[in-house]
Amino acid sequence: MEADWEFEIGGDMPVIEGYWPGFVNVRDEPWRVDEIAETRLLPGLAEVLLQLNNVGSPVWTSKTDVFVPGQVDGDELSASGDEAKFAIACYIDVLMRSDQVWNSPFKAEQDCRKLCARMREVPLRCCRVDLVIRRARAADLNDLGATVYLTACGPTKAEAKAGLAECLRVFARLIVAAR
Repeated sequence: MEADWEFEIGGDMPVIEGYWPGFVNVRDEPWRVDEIAETRLLPGLAEVLLQLNNVGSPVWTSKTDVFVPGQVDGDELSASGDEAKFAIACYIDVLMRSDQVWNSPFKAEQDCRKLCARMREVPLRCCRVDLVIRRARAADLNDLGATVYLTACGPTKAEAKAGLAECLRVFARLIVAAR
């Protein structure tokens, strides 16, 4: 699995708003996960959101979206030209739980480097994960979070979706195991 990370903090860079107007609090009200429209677009997304927001997870999620990326570079997903014919992607805004807060760029970088190294060990082709460290605001924090972009491709739309579902499962498993 391909994985990388970067910082996008300061200036006019996007900020993760933890409690935005459409926020569904899956960590406190897991039964509401089906209210998130994106869970109907991507098989397995609801289960991943539940896992990431579970009491045993070091993170919680504030927002997600599913989309078709404009153009993908097969090399960036370890895919041949035929395998990169169709692509699908999603992002998940991830914030650390209060006892795990990234209160320094160094800690965020360290955690992202470790997670990317573990993801690269997973023999999963045709997908990649990009962690973008950003400023994050919520009622109980003003620190750092990450927008996690997950992308998969395949020779058919169904195979691209299946690849993204597997990529999401691997990502969630590794995040929860990091605790």
